[in-house]
Amino acid sequence: MGTENVLRNLQLVDGRVVDISIQDGIITAITPPGQAEGRDGLDCSGLYGSSGWIDLHVHAVPELDPYGDEIDEIGVKQGVTTLVDAGSCGADRIGDFYARSLRAATRVFALLNISRIGLERTDELSQLEWIDRTRALAAAAAYPEFIVGLKARISQSVVKSSGIEPLKLARALSEDTKLPLMVHIGSAPPAIAEVLELLRPGDVITHYLNGKSNNLFQADGTPLLGLLDAVARGVHLDVGHGTASFSFRVAEQAKAAGIALNTISTDIYRGNRLNGPVYSMSDVLTKFLYLGYSLEEVIRAVTGSAAAWLGKPELGQIRAGQQANLTLFALESGEKPLTDSEGDVRTTHHYIEAKGVFINGSLITG
Repeated sequence: MGTENVLRNLQLVDGRVVDISIQDGIITAITPPGQAEGRDGLDCSGLYGSSGWIDLHVHAVPELDPYGDEIDEIGVKQGVTTLVDAGSCGADRIGDFYARSLRAATRVFALLNISRIGLERTDELSQLEWIDRTRALAAAAAYPEFIVGLKARISQSVVKSSGIEPLKLARALSEDTKLPLMVHIGSAPPAIAEVLELLRPGDVITHYLNGKSNNLFQADGTPLLGLLDAVARGVHLDVGHGTASFSFRVAEQAKAAGIALNTISTDIYRGNRLNGPVYSMSDVLTKFLYLGYSLEEVIRAVTGSAAAWLGKPELGQIRAGQQANLTLFALESGEKPLTDSEGDVRTTHHYIEAKGVFINGSLITG
């Protein structure tokens, strides 16, 4: 007899309360509460369940400093069953990272840094010779299931005097590999307008709610025309909170302007996990609840929307016959301070707290 689990009285985000029966890691039935057969299972009364959270922007190579952390510390221990490492590695070390990812409980994908050195330095695009086309193409060909896109950090501290040229090289690499680009935006130069015009459908702007002067909104809070054009042609917007890239003020401008919420990601690594302002995926999701998005909208941004961008819709579903890939979480009441990357502190009275995940055939709780 295989391993059997029943999660009883679990509330889905759409309001339904269900029992979920799982056999050998596969969902066998989703039934009204009290109707699941089998052992008593786990009483999940008071808990919500969703498909496993997906964090589209993390840094999960622990030996890299400052941008590194352990996979499972920012994965399953945070309620995140799937994470995408956003360019920690270029061609030089992507193979080592792939091997490590296979030993983690968390499901891992990677964006290949267009610089072969990755985040061994924080100015990895300052020397154009580090953008080695031959090695990048070989890496993408060697790990086709693992590498889901390319990463280019296009801000002044990273590109130095290279300007917009790294992004032009990234665009060419994207065309050669048929992989989308995730582009980090930040301080100029290059100017944000130059960046936006090079982006294509399926590409990702990460840090789109940053509060820097080179951001996507005008002084009066209205979105740049270049942003509206990019969204209209299918460029994807990703939060990428990070240490310096999320502003409550800008997030309020985006919501007021009707800019759709695509994916919420953390840009988490050891420093901003332990010392803030990120701390956890739960905290980042809570910020969007605070901003007035519904629980359903917030959770969709780390489930269905992220799974759709990955081209893996099954990761955003809870269906009989599929592998059980679930996040269990609570919506707690109580005062909690929330800090953005500008030092702006807001107080919420309802917050999300991850309680566990079901992945790889077993329940993992914090």
